Amino acid sequence: MKKKKILVLSDHALSTSGVGTQTRHLIEGLIKKGCWSFRQLGAAVKHSDYRLAIINDDFIIKPIDGFGSPELIRVLLATEQPDALLIFTDPRFFTWLYEMEDEIHQVCPMLWWHVWDNYPTPRFNDHFYEATDAINCHSYMTYNMCKENFKDKTRFIPHSIPEDLYYPLSQVKINSLKKEMLPPSKQDHFIVSWVNRNARRKRPGDLLLSFRIFLEMLEEKFGHRNASLLLHTDPLDSEGQNLYEVASQQNITDNIIFSTERISFDEMNNIYNISDCYINISLAEGFGLGTLEAMNAEVPIIALKTGGMTRQVVNYLDGSINGVALPVEYRSLVGSQQVPYIYEDYVSQSTVAKAIMSLYQMGEEKRKEVGRRAREYVLKAFRYQDTIDMWHESLEETIEKWKSKQNTVHMETL
Repeated sequence: MKKKKILVLSDHALSTSGVGTQTRHLIEGLIKKGCWSFRQLGAAVKHSDYRLAIINDDFIIKPIDGFGSPELIRVLLATEQPDALLIFTDPRFFTWLYEMEDEIHQVCPMLWWHVWDNYPTPRFNDHFYEATDAINCHSYMTYNMCKENFKDKTRFIPHSIPEDLYYPLSQVKINSLKKEMLPPSKQDHFIVSWVNRNARRKRPGDLLLSFRIFLEMLEEKFGHRNASLLLHTDPLDSEGQNLYEVASQQNITDNIIFSTERISFDEMNNIYNISDCYINISLAEGFGLGTLEAMNAEVPIIALKTGGMTRQVVNYLDGSINGVALPVEYRSLVGSQQVPYIYEDYVSQSTVAKAIMSLYQMGEEKRKEVGRRAREYVLKAFRYQDTIDMWHESLEETIEKWKSKQNTVHMETL
């Protein structure tokens, strides 16, 4: 059987970005079906190595700056003759691609793994949706918005993670890791972890302020400050704040642990396992992979009920909470010339501090029980093989529909 070839445009599949890792998980899962082959244009601002990355015969990555160009796409359409084109990122990076969609549709259909952070429904995206043959949404909120006007080609296909990537470790192993990873003075601390880019929408400064309030509450109620916030991020990221200075200004430097190096999946799993809880208070979060990864490791989460995080922190099957579900207390309508309107969702620092305190007071055994239920929920609602199977079905169906719409022209010699 001849394998169908898919041309993928997204973050480099070997990168550590959320888009990159999800691209990798998707491609690796679909290759196991035995009927798909992938050629990826792996995007980044700059690469350290521009040679082709040949993972295997069915998974080849060409590193590129940015997200490509019309000229490059024309060459690949002609030489590779893909059966479908799959894009996975904000369409504004691909405005030029949609401007040439008539050329692409002469060769193959277009599929999009899509997310939109928040309401109102973005009608200004309609021209992207109309030009796309299949809109597969990885947050349920996005799915609800897209199906309002494009029901026939919209599906909900959530992000997911292979079950053996993030998982709970034994208490003996966790105790050993704490000795390896934490300074002696913090090995008995209550650990709150945060794995995100240091960028404005992630609200890192507000998180540190919230943690200071929590420490003050802890000291007032229990007479100590035995808690630390573990931040896996770049404290000096140009897109965010100088978190060293923020911690100093808030007088909580002694209660902050920075993890700044790029690390493996195993090392990231270790971070989750030494954590008592995981937190995300982003004002806009299409999905939030860190929360899903933490729940896979049986760690309770504190998450704002916004975007894709809502369906993670709230078990939609029975309504239970996988930690603390933070309410949206304030909503701001913002925008730009490209994105005229979108809501930003906020929760106050005092509410966040109280949420951390509620998990602290819950106690270790109850937190572990919440964590166990969180993993059980993830393995049902965000099952990796389900995501792969749904993408397999979507690709096959979209390709067949596209083929059936093509007009075949027969040339005869008279």
